[in-house]
Amino acid sequence: MAEAFTVHDHAARIAAFLDRHPRALVLTGAGLSTASGIPDYRDRDGTRRGKPPIHGPDFRKSEAVQRRYWARSMIGWPVLAQARPNRGHAALASLERIGHIGSVLTQNVDGLHGQAGSHGVLELHGNIHTVVCLECSAIFPRAFVQGQLEDFNPHMAGANATPLPDGDASVEPTELASFRLPYCTCCGGTLMPNVVFFGDNVPPARTAIALEQMERADALLVVGSSLMVYSGFRFCRMAQAAGKPIAAINLGRTRADDLLDIKIEESAERVLPLALDMLIKGSEQTERDTPSIPLDGGIL
Repeated sequence: MAEAFTVHDHAARIAAFLDRHPRALVLTGAGLSTASGIPDYRDRDGTRRGKPPIHGPDFRKSEAVQRRYWARSMIGWPVLAQARPNRGHAALASLERIGHIGSVLTQNVDGLHGQAGSHGVLELHGNIHTVVCLECSAIFPRAFVQGQLEDFNPHMAGANATPLPDGDASVEPTELASFRLPYCTCCGGTLMPNVVFFGDNVPPARTAIALEQMERADALLVVGSSLMVYSGFRFCRMAQAAGKPIAAINLGRTRADDLLDIKIEESAERVLPLALDMLIKGSEQTERDTPSIPLDGGIL
């Protein structure tokens, strides 16, 4: 019969892992933000939920696809706008502050790591709270674009739908032919969320920074990601090739299960704050147990 582990046991394993590897790179995914009210993409088997995603090349070449995206986003984005960091985000920010992790590499576009106070964060897929003009490259707050959308399409304002982690809604609005698109107020150009769509590549400069972070790290901790997308899975492959240990906190299967040294099937919002407390108490105990050394070199 398999041994039953408590949340405390899981947290102790993660605390020990981070104590041994204080420069660990933390790779986070949509599962970290579910406790903030943002549903994730996949079920426990790693199968994607909901409608097929809109692909970047299709968005850029088709006004019909743009209408479909912006109509769904107009409905889904307000939930993301109201989301706040949960205890998992806060714990990672505190672990960074006390020197028990290196940097954070997130696949999420919700901006919650920054809101929680993390500083060493690289948003691999961009940030849904900004929008870019495809013609002149002007950047706008997503909230400004929401105002345009609601002014242009008042019949859809206030509609409710469950959003995906990128702000896209899991519904297909009707009467898209009459839907008015937002536009760049600088040049009148086409607006696109400042995120990496499916079918697009992470910008090379961003990829280079992420690869450098993995090279500097002494371990990899995956939090809330099934790693089904290669842009995240590649870091597990890199860690394994370099002989760096890999731990994961994720509810369900991951693409890297056979590469993991530690697998915790539990909510990160429960495990990470406990692990943080254990590391803080451990540091305090070490300070109490370390003898003071006076100026003359003797031990007090």
